[in-house]
Amino acid sequence: MPVKQILDAVTRALRDLFQFQVLWIVIWPMLAAMLLWLVLGAAFWDTFSGWIAGGLNAIGVQHWLEGLEPRWIANAIQAVAHMILFVPMVLLTALLLTAFFAMPALIRLVAEREYPQLKRESGGSVSGNLLNAALAIVIFIAIWLLTLPLWMIGIGVVIPFIAATYLNQRLFRYDALSEHASAAEMKRLFTQYQSSWWGLGLLTGLLQFVPLLNLFAPVLTGLAFIHFGLARLADMRQPPGR
Repeated sequence: MPVKQILDAVTRALRDLFQFQVLWIVIWPMLAAMLLWLVLGAAFWDTFSGWIAGGLNAIGVQHWLEGLEPRWIANAIQAVAHMILFVPMVLLTALLLTAFFAMPALIRLVAEREYPQLKRESGGSVSGNLLNAALAIVIFIAIWLLTLPLWMIGIGVVIPFIAATYLNQRLFRYDALSEHASAAEMKRLFTQYQSSWWGLGLLTGLLQFVPLLNLFAPVLTGLAFIHFGLARLADMRQPPGR
């Protein structure tokens, strides 16, 4: 795994993050996601609480909570369970908003400034983007649901990082290359740099759990994948010996 290339992509993304053209793109996906889930949480609190209670009951915790004294401890545990559901949903929604609506502007900004000669082959498509995003979401949710019992034995603390790593690399590598690479080039780059995509997904996923920095994480992730993907594509198109 070329760590230098991954760190270079993240460094370039951090440099771009606070450019004037990017500031609004940085802010609105996270704000929109938080507002959406606050409204949904208030409107469907009983429903979400029922789902959480059902999940805790399925793993044998709900009965234990009902008999736990003092009650504030049980209430605190249930509040943490709500946050475990709320935070991933906010991050997932913000990442999707960034991938679907912000990535074209971010790609244009990076490509025009740093890769103006890079020919657009348009190997991706809207249907391909939707299918890729749908698969990423399904597997992301499955990771969370299938590993819920691990929270009871302490191993669950690693689950958010695994889920974020998978989602980032699956969601953003496609978007980063879809405008400039051909379908064949995309397939080759996905295979050739598979460990690097995962490494970049892990690093940007970790940033999503850093207070304050996580507010910028969706756009920072998008920029990092764009820088990494376009740089690798430009390298691949270089004639031999140059």
